[in-house]
Amino acid sequence: MRTRLTDMLQLEHPIIMAPMFLVSNVAMVKEGMHCGIAGCIPALNYRTIEELRAAARELKGTKAAIGKGAFGFNLIVNKSNPKAADQLKALCEEGCDFIITSLGSPEATIKAAHAVDIKVFCDVTDLRFAQKVEALGADALIAVNNAAGGHRGNIGPQELIGLLKQHCTIPVISAGGVGTKAELDMMLGYGAEGVSVGSPFIASAEAPITDAYKQACVEYGAADIVLTERISGTPCTVINTPYVQKIGTRSPWLERMLNKNRRLKKWVKMLRFYIGMKATEAAAQKATYKTVWVAGPSIAHTRAVEPVRAIVERLVNGTT
Repeated sequence: MRTRLTDMLQLEHPIIMAPMFLVSNVAMVKEGMHCGIAGCIPALNYRTIEELRAAARELKGTKAAIGKGAFGFNLIVNKSNPKAADQLKALCEEGCDFIITSLGSPEATIKAAHAVDIKVFCDVTDLRFAQKVEALGADALIAVNNAAGGHRGNIGPQELIGLLKQHCTIPVISAGGVGTKAELDMMLGYGAEGVSVGSPFIASAEAPITDAYKQACVEYGAADIVLTERISGTPCTVINTPYVQKIGTRSPWLERMLNKNRRLKKWVKMLRFYIGMKATEAAAQKATYKTVWVAGPSIAHTRAVEPVRAIVERLVNGTT
């Protein structure tokens, strides 16, 4: 399964274990590297810069010891992340194989990362932004389609991959809608050079979340995934638990009204992002009736809580 992604990161399989807020951790990425894939962790999963540095050093040591796989970190590069500059500085000093940027201009990240030989992949949901980041020097596009978990795109995978392949020259990595080998092969058949897979890894033995969250990914399916505005103000996919049904999926009316004010809109979104992240953190890390569990429709293929190695095996060889 040789592609430009496998050549770029020296992988055995064209798979990135996607960065998932509160879910991704060093243990998961290590197992992924042992399997010959790449793994990525949101920098925001670490409360302090020193914890982020320690994670980078540990993963760097693992790669040196096993001699395969790759690791990276995800940076939110807009104003909702006041730690972005310090996180970027730490990653450039400690070293990693790649950085995935989300929700903002990657220009500063690309310049700093390339200076220390770190690749930069950029989340995109349409052609316009893809062309912008390619012009800035991005190494690959993470094509976030309408089957992705979390903050998804609005375009189907076949159409989005085709559009980007036609008008861009850097590799396209498809994000969303992959939970089996058949679906991985489908994305490669559309022209993608790799896939970014998140939701199937939520119910992994190594994930640092509650058993209830993992079990929900086993018991619920694609039909149970809904879009909610209550996490970040931007539609985000979650499991339609009784609590989500109770509170609804639209932002409160006052919030919607304030979002129409140009001066207040930025601050309202930042407050919504903070409140939403705290709610998902509580649901992921401790027992609570407020179960706001982020996941995508590819949990339809999750049949049990399994080690990362078994999930990779299913994606690569089609084993169940």
